[in-house]
Amino acid sequence: MMAEDGLRPPGGAAPDEWCLHHFDHLSAELAQVMPDTMARMRRLCPVARSEEHGGFWVVSCYDAALAVAQDWPTYSSAHGLSITANPGLIRNLPVEADPPEQYIYKRLVSPFFTPSAVARLEARTRDLVDGLIDRLIGDETEGSATEGRAEFMDAFARPMPSRAFFELAINAPAGHLDRVSYLASRSSTPQDPRARECWLGLHQWVRDFVSQRREQPQRGDVVDALIRADVGGRPITEEEIVGTVQLLILGGLETTAGALGLAMVRLCRDRELQQALRASPDLIPGAVEESLRIDPSFVCVGRTAVRDAELAGQAIAAGDKILIHWASANRDPGEFPDPDRFDPGRQRNRHLAFGAGPHRCVGSSLARMNMRIALAELLRRLEDIRLDDSCPEQAIRYHAGLTRSPLSVPIRFTPASR
Repeated sequence: MMAEDGLRPPGGAAPDEWCLHHFDHLSAELAQVMPDTMARMRRLCPVARSEEHGGFWVVSCYDAALAVAQDWPTYSSAHGLSITANPGLIRNLPVEADPPEQYIYKRLVSPFFTPSAVARLEARTRDLVDGLIDRLIGDETEGSATEGRAEFMDAFARPMPSRAFFELAINAPAGHLDRVSYLASRSSTPQDPRARECWLGLHQWVRDFVSQRREQPQRGDVVDALIRADVGGRPITEEEIVGTVQLLILGGLETTAGALGLAMVRLCRDRELQQALRASPDLIPGAVEESLRIDPSFVCVGRTAVRDAELAGQAIAAGDKILIHWASANRDPGEFPDPDRFDPGRQRNRHLAFGAGPHRCVGSSLARMNMRIALAELLRRLEDIRLDDSCPEQAIRYHAGLTRSPLSVPIRFTPASR
C-alpha cells in the first residue's frame, strides 16, 4: 500500500516507481488519488508495464485506449478480462465474447435499451426520483427553512438506479432489491474478503430469478426476450441466459450509483456550478456528459492480447493482459482541452465512460436518463447542498477496482419551495 510504505509524495500522486512498475488498480490508496496518479502515468509512460497480479499493461492515454477497445481481433474479451482471480462461474455475456458471437448476444438485449425504449420509462423514473427525494427531505420540512441532512449514497444514489432497473427494466421482485444491490456491490470489489461469497450469491439469485420468470406470465421485457431467444439457430442455453442477466445487473446498479455519488461530491464542492445549473436547466444534459467524463464510476477494464502487437511503442506479446483505464483516457489533454475543468458546455466530448468498440455499454441511454432526471430534480428541490461538517471532502473514501464510487456522501441542504 502506498500510504503504509510512505511512498505517496506531497503532490498527492503515486511515485514514479509505483506508476511504472507496480501499478495496482485494486489499491485503496489509488482510489483516493486517482486523477493525480493517472496524470502522472500519462506523462511518464502512457502504456506502462506493471508487475502486480502476474504482470499486465496499463493503458492510460486516450488514443491507445480507443485503439485497444476497437481492435477486438488483437485484444480479446473472450480470452479473459480479469487481472485478478475471480470465481469464473459463468461467462458474463455479451462482454466476455468477441464478435461475431458477441453481436448475437448484444442484439438480444439492445432493443430494450435504445433511446426510444428508454424514453418510455422517463415519466415513471421521474416519479421514482420524486418519491426518493420526498423521503430524503421529509414532507414536513419541504418549503421551510429547516435544514436537512442525509447520507446521499444510502438515501438516493444506490436505491435510485437500483429501483429503476429492478422495477422498470427487468421486473424483479422489489423485496429482493437490497440483497441483490449488496451482492452486486461487493462482488464488484475484488479486494473485499466477501467478494467471492457475493459472486456466488448473485449467481444463485439470478438462476432462481430466471427459473421463476419461466413460470410467470410474459411481461414483454428483456428477461422474457432472453428466455425465448434463439442463438445462431438454436435455443439459448440456461447458462447464456444467466450470464446475460447477471451482466445487466452488474452494469445497471453499482456504476450509476457511483456516478451519482461522484456528481454529488462535485456539486457540493462547487456552489457556483449548482447555481448555474439551477439558473439554466438546459445545461444539465451537458453537465451529465461532463460528469461522466471527468468523474466516471466505471474506471477500467481488462483485455487479453491474442497475438503479438505494438502499442504506443511497446511490444505486446500474445497472452499479455491489458488494462484499459477509461478514467485516465477521459482526462487526456490530447483529446480534451483543459481536461480537469468541469465544462457543461464542452463542445467536443467523446468521452469513454461507457467504453468503446463492440463492447460499448448497451445501457448508456438508461444511465444518461437516470442521471439527467436525478440531477434536475435534486437541484430543483434542494438548495445550498454541501458536505456535512463531519465529513470534509478529503475524508470521503472510495472503493477500488474496475469501478470507483464513494462509500459515503453525507450532505446538508435546505429544501426548496415547490
